[in-house]
Amino acid sequence: MNDILIFSEENLLKQLDDAEYKLGFYRVRFYTRSGVLSNAKTDEVSDFYLYPSGGTLRDANFNIVFYSSKFDTYRGFKVRTK
Repeated sequence: MNDILIFSEENLLKQLDDAEYKLGFYRVRFYTRSGVLSNAKTDEVSDFYLYPSGGTLRDANFNIVFYSSKFDTYRGFKVRTK
């Protein structure tokens, strides 16, 4: 079973299927350790914000924690709307 709260690009894409696009970003959730993204299950889950206009994933303080051109609208990413 794949736990979509474990951080990976694949799980980020899966969360976008159900995430609402609002005010220019998607809100997603991942396991963290002391607020830092984790690639393993932890007891802590935090909110993150994907801004596709720049391909950046930001934490609750809006610090950039991840970038990929795969999620950048200027590089071809399509915003998913419901």
